[in-house]
Amino acid sequence: MTTATTRTNRTPPAQTGTTAASGRSSPSAALPSLPSLTGLRWMAALLVFGLHVNNFGYFGGGAGRIVFWGFGAGATGVSFFFVLSGFVLTWSARPRDRALAFWRRRIARVYPVHLVTLVVALLMTYTLAHQGNPTPKQTVANVLLLHSWWRPWWQTLNPVSWSLACEAFFYASFPLLILLLRRLGARGSTALGGVSVAAVLVLAWADAHHWMTQSVYSFPAARLPEFVLGAVTARLVVLGRWRGPGLEASLALAIIGYFLVPQVTPGYSATVCTLAGFTVLIPAAAVADLHGLPSLWRHRRLVRLGELSFAFYMVHLLVLRAGTNLLGTKPQFGVLTGAAVTAVAFSLSLGLSWVLYEAVERPARRLLLRRRRTGGGSEQQPEPVPSNREAPAPARD
Repeated sequence: MTTATTRTNRTPPAQTGTTAASGRSSPSAALPSLPSLTGLRWMAALLVFGLHVNNFGYFGGGAGRIVFWGFGAGATGVSFFFVLSGFVLTWSARPRDRALAFWRRRIARVYPVHLVTLVVALLMTYTLAHQGNPTPKQTVANVLLLHSWWRPWWQTLNPVSWSLACEAFFYASFPLLILLLRRLGARGSTALGGVSVAAVLVLAWADAHHWMTQSVYSFPAARLPEFVLGAVTARLVVLGRWRGPGLEASLALAIIGYFLVPQVTPGYSATVCTLAGFTVLIPAAAVADLHGLPSLWRHRRLVRLGELSFAFYMVHLLVLRAGTNLLGTKPQFGVLTGAAVTAVAFSLSLGLSWVLYEAVERPARRLLLRRRRTGGGSEQQPEPVPSNREAPAPARD
């Protein structure tokens, strides 16, 4: 691949449907799709899978150390998905969209799969060993996506759904955020991004030094600055004012940050290592798509896997947890056995994610966003679903 230079990182107003001079979106122009972002989603989901394979102890000895080296920092993918979510929602935001219509689309996007996997997780707690039984309050909090606000509940039932509670908070905040960004313009949006970076640094310092009674890793309000950063970079791309590095340099920065994670305090502090890389990688991939620059992440198979990534994310940990009934906890297999078990778990997770996507996610979204009859008998057109849908973040376990 060739590196996109700073010169090519300016998005022409004609492509984005905006007027750079005024910084205002054209109501009639549709922004192009960004398939590279969908491909990147899959790679981030794969890192999360590797993280959980490491945490479940499938490999022992030297193989276990290699898996830890490669995937021990996989929890930082949470930051990638939060930044990506802010970028995609801002990119696909409609000029005169109403908050209720926006929230309806978000519910249609994430809630059906969440509800199905929640029911599966609930059934597992009563039928399989090694599963904790949730209280009624914990179950209700999970259903309403409120459980991440209270640290003792953050990984009850389907543990990965803690990040959906964060996303629900982001969705609630987004109508105000996009209104603010449209009023601020490029300079004001950049300043807001700087404030968000400062907030992450302060929170990381406070978390590492135990200034608060509990970790902020899963606290939705503490993850909001990452979401805002994604929204800011998307707004700058829309306005033609993004000046970040090209795709290869951004990827290198993200990889360096990823492998710096073991050098900091575990938990929220790891966000500091990867924040810069993720914040420039996502708009760099978007700019590559807009200008037709080479991008590995645009490959059709990666894009297809990216479409399955949300369902894969939601189901893979349930597969791994169910496997403890056959394999035990932290079995520490050798290389060949560990690889075989990992391949089976991955295949099952991917197969189930396809089923969830085709049998739950897509039809439920069509059902919830179908045409509605108005009082006079006429029909409203169905709301189109953006092709670059954001995915919730990965979880630790």
